[in-house]
Amino acid sequence: MKSHFTQLIKQKALKEGFLSVGISKAEFLEEEAPRLENWLKSKRNGEMKYMENYFDKRLNPTLLVEGCKSVISLSYNYFPEKLQTKNSYKISKYAFGEDYHIVIKQKLSAFVEQLQKEIGDFAFRIFVDSAPVLEKAWAKKSGLGWIGKNSNLITKQQGSFYFLAEIICDLDLEYDTEVRDFCGKCTQCIDSCPTDAITEPYVVDGSKCISYFTIELKEAFPKDVSEKFQDWIFGCDICQDVCPWNRFSKPNLEEKFQAKKEILDFSKKDWEEITEDVFKELFKNSPLKRTKFRGLKRNIEGIKFK
Repeated sequence: MKSHFTQLIKQKALKEGFLSVGISKAEFLEEEAPRLENWLKSKRNGEMKYMENYFDKRLNPTLLVEGCKSVISLSYNYFPEKLQTKNSYKISKYAFGEDYHIVIKQKLSAFVEQLQKEIGDFAFRIFVDSAPVLEKAWAKKSGLGWIGKNSNLITKQQGSFYFLAEIICDLDLEYDTEVRDFCGKCTQCIDSCPTDAITEPYVVDGSKCISYFTIELKEAFPKDVSEKFQDWIFGCDICQDVCPWNRFSKPNLEEKFQAKKEILDFSKKDWEEITEDVFKELFKNSPLKRTKFRGLKRNIEGIKFK
């Protein structure tokens, strides 16, 4: 039954449109514990104080789902078919379409409902970049890919432009093995980061990342920092764009992740003149609503006169 359930889960996940699926044992993340502790002690989380919360739960899934035995890790492609017009302000590709938290959580809920019809009831919780879950660590442990020098999960056949999600459950399943690191001697992500956020291979100082400044930071950022943003006003894809493995990225087929025409066509002037009403209407179901209108305007103004 263990083998049957495992194969059933994987087959159905791929049929539902997930890019890949892997399974690991729900246990304490022993290797991650000292890394997370050192990262937090070094204040690499900046003003993201929420990352200091629930330290034990981040490392131990049994504190999130009592009696859990397995962590099912899944990836979902978001690489776009079309890119923004040149010489415009730039936003991260994951924000081209609708909010992935909602879209993928709905897909996972429907997926689990189907599984329970065939397997029977089982205890579970769904996570989509939410709650204290180290999603990249679980994806790596489940064999979906390796964590690259830019700290993103990378897969040989698919690159890194995908979302990660987890189902932590009490099913006893067959576990996958980790894949080896294929970054080799490449340092393109490190060399290309304009703010030197990748302080050493595999270590990212979140408080120096353009995504941190344009999304997480609530106060104004220093002018000498914004001069390095290279027109990014929401997130940043530089370390992924230069990664050689992303030459294998293929456009996603999910309708809700298709880029809004305005995002692709907006000129710098369009972004600069956007009103709050237009922002609320255009981005009501978008990840961009996270930064709010005033945050977006701050980001634009911060680099407009660099």
